Amino acid sequence: MSNVKICAKCIQPNTRPGIYFSQESICGACLWEEEKNKINWNERMKELKGIIEIAKNKKADYDCVIGVSGGKDSTKQAITARDALGLKCLLVNYQPENITDIGVENMENLKQNGFDVLSIRPNPKIMQKLVKYDFFNYLNPVKATEFSLYSSAYIIAEKFNIPLVIQGENPGLTVGTSLTGVGKDSDALKAYQLQTLSKGFNEYLEIDGISEKDLFLFHYDVKKLIAQNTKGIWLQYFLKEWTYRGNAEFSSKYGFKGRENFKPEDIGTYIGFGSLDSDLVHVNQMLKFIKFGFGFCMDHVCYDIRENILSRSEAIKLVKEYDGQCSEDYIQKFCNYISISKDEFWSTVEKFRGSMWISNSGKKWHNTVWDHF
Repeated sequence: MSNVKICAKCIQPNTRPGIYFSQESICGACLWEEEKNKINWNERMKELKGIIEIAKNKKADYDCVIGVSGGKDSTKQAITARDALGLKCLLVNYQPENITDIGVENMENLKQNGFDVLSIRPNPKIMQKLVKYDFFNYLNPVKATEFSLYSSAYIIAEKFNIPLVIQGENPGLTVGTSLTGVGKDSDALKAYQLQTLSKGFNEYLEIDGISEKDLFLFHYDVKKLIAQNTKGIWLQYFLKEWTYRGNAEFSSKYGFKGRENFKPEDIGTYIGFGSLDSDLVHVNQMLKFIKFGFGFCMDHVCYDIRENILSRSEAIKLVKEYDGQCSEDYIQKFCNYISISKDEFWSTVEKFRGSMWISNSGKKWHNTVWDHF
């Protein structure tokens, strides 16, 4: 694939949907790191405090809604909103299918830090149908889960007339996908324009046995939220101290735990404190690797390069060792979940293999993204 481009600072490829590169071949995520050094963060905090003051003056039962999983980012969001910003918070937990033990433990830990929490879980039979549909049509089995993950906080804000929704990080900044509709600003009401959500939920109505009433938890009404003066923000936009590792270190002080005694080759990365609540993530990251030529490990080494934890040569070594790997146990569990055979799984996967892959004499696939390192 001759048009592959690799960031001149980290090693992120331009095969990521929505990614922006400068004329100097620097990716949007690295450009954001540069921009952070030029921002007047005191002015950003003043802007945030103005938003907070408006929310508090509404004198609603809760000042804000925060969507949480119990992970490193949502723990930081909740603690920061309550302790640093003085907000009365209602936490909304979207519970994934087949939640992991550590996911349950971290969510319970966040509750025990002293919060009101609503848990939302869409009908498991409906979710199973949607995940299967997205696997066969997009090779993205987590697509449907992201609809309800994001929508749940907005739905609760509308129904309870809560003036503020606090989301964590804007992917337009964190991974540089600013070419999606979500952009680079603080407005999180635009979450429905994120890459995987932008097509909308209506296509799921094509599935036999699925009606619009079945999909209530998969979309939110932006117009109603605007009409009732509910605002949505990306907290990351206002905080200078927002990093992948930094959030984990912050949250660990409040009881958050990462994976212990894991094998990097099982989960496709060397980092054990991200995406903990569902093992479906590991399968999806492997599928991302096949579609776009990069997976979980690539994301993580790029974070660490930007934080000066890894050199590019160290990062490349890790990517070539772990990126795209996934335990057969996770793959089998996924096949069991959507009731397909392993043969059907792999035959479907091959239909979506990206153009960055070339066959080496018909024996083994070669990832040409790596040729540009």
